[in-house]
Amino acid sequence: MKAWTRTALTVWLLAVASLARAAPQDVVMYSVKGKFDTVTQNVKFAIQGRGLVVDHVSKIGDMLARTGRDLGRTRRIYLHAEVVQFCSAVLSRNAMQADPRNIVFCPYAIAVYELPQDPGRIYLSYRRPEMQGSGDSMMALQAVDKLLDGIIHDALQAP
Repeated sequence: MKAWTRTALTVWLLAVASLARAAPQDVVMYSVKGKFDTVTQNVKFAIQGRGLVVDHVSKIGDMLARTGRDLGRTRRIYLHAEVVQFCSAVLSRNAMQADPRNIVFCPYAIAVYELPQDPGRIYLSYRRPEMQGSGDSMMALQAVDKLLDGIIHDALQAP
């Protein structure tokens, strides 16, 4: 292989690697027609249905509306917006035992929100854990991703 070809290939590989590192975490998003309170409750039921406990519900929409007034910003971002946080002792233990840095993925969070320009359409989303570390770490994080996605699917299928 000629030197200039090797150099070009090396530069290309470095560029691709830096783009991959710079890419934001994947955000998985679903939407459904419905009522915000009903969909949010379905998410909580889906979490509890897996034997897990909701640790906290962050009222993001309320906070933004309240602080927006104080900041002089009147544009309404959400009709409703909450983030439901929870944990799984088993999955968290597996992930952190495989790699202590995986603590950053806990607690797990599912966002539920409704936009003013699309009332009646409820969005559900979560950040997909970045697959990192050893094979055991990646397997544990895949299990977390599967849990988050499964909870949303359960919530979407609820009556």
